[in-house]
Amino acid sequence: MVRSLPTTPAFLGLAAHPLRWRLLSELATSDYRVRELVELTGQPQNLVSYHLRLLRDGGLVTARRSTFDARDSYYHLDLERCAQALAATGAALHPALRLTPAPPPPTPTCRLRVLFACTGNSARSPIAEALLRHRTGGRVEAASAGSRPRPELHPGAVAVLREHYGIDVRGRRPRHLDTVAGRRFDYVISLCDRVREVFPGFPGQPHRLHWSVPDPASADAAGLLSVAAEIDTRIRYLLPVLTTQEVPS
Repeated sequence: MVRSLPTTPAFLGLAAHPLRWRLLSELATSDYRVRELVELTGQPQNLVSYHLRLLRDGGLVTARRSTFDARDSYYHLDLERCAQALAATGAALHPALRLTPAPPPPTPTCRLRVLFACTGNSARSPIAEALLRHRTGGRVEAASAGSRPRPELHPGAVAVLREHYGIDVRGRRPRHLDTVAGRRFDYVISLCDRVREVFPGFPGQPHRLHWSVPDPASADAAGLLSVAAEIDTRIRYLLPVLTTQEVPS
């Protein structure tokens, strides 16, 4: 009896194309605009846009309007969706290839220094700072600052960290990027589109990443929790990257 050909898993079809794989690889650590992906891949803009649309249609990539220039969009790879798709692809080939939940990623053994930045330094960047310190047990030196810091932390951000993560940041005050401009960092991560454009220079050529996270300034409790959950997911997927980072002594 002749068997019908099995359906190729959607993830395999999407990821197998060389340019789409390159786009997935670039977006795995940082959000980018189309013109930046054009520069990174060396491919024409219409071709990059076409393959980005296929990745969006497949649910692997999302786009979010820039809060700095609404004519632009930042593209983001949904790593959780990728993990689920990879697991389903293995199981489709053979039951023994079904992936089990990955163990918690190891934390860096060396003293890495990571700076998170947003405009007001009142919600997104202090949430990221607190979560990275929490996830690594303090073994990563995390800091945060803003280009136009607000007088105090967003009360909702303080509440979300305390109630959902057991982290108390009461008493902490937002600070300006100028206060850390002379410090050496291994990673500098922007969490809002506006601050990405005004970053000061940092010594030592740190890795520069961008996470285009929506501004929660006017969000309700559910909105703030959603923002914190997105940042926490990005932190969890950052940890394996940090463990491979070599830091000069």
